Amino acid sequence: MDILDLELVGWLFTVGCGIALLVGTWLTIGMQLSGGRVRNELAARLLEDLLLYSIWLLGMAGGVGVLLGKGWSRPTLELFCWVLMILLLMSAARRLLAIPPPRLMLGLSLAVFIAPVIAVCVATILTLRGETALRLLAG
Repeated sequence: MDILDLELVGWLFTVGCGIALLVGTWLTIGMQLSGGRVRNELAARLLEDLLLYSIWLLGMAGGVGVLLGKGWSRPTLELFCWVLMILLLMSAARRLLAIPPPRLMLGLSLAVFIAPVIAVCVATILTLRGETALRLLAG
């Protein structure tokens, strides 16, 4: 079932992940230059940040692979979508449980942000499993 156009999927994930990597790099450099306590916190989270960068690179590689018609792009991009959905839900749950009740407004704002991202990821996974993607991205 083809929900999204493959070229749209490729561009969406290439540009989206590229922007995420640029913003993350900009924030990291800003924190590094600020020095002091912020710099120490950044150093303490080095492994987490490297894993996060790796995940965004995985998504960008999958998007570029789809644009180039590479067979490895299907499982790469699908893995990225699954990881992104899981991380979003875990992060939302952690944020929601971190504040005292009532949590209605935070829950609504998280849902407004998370729902479209999960919808795009599910549509992408279904598109990558569709006939067109199987035919065009045959490895």
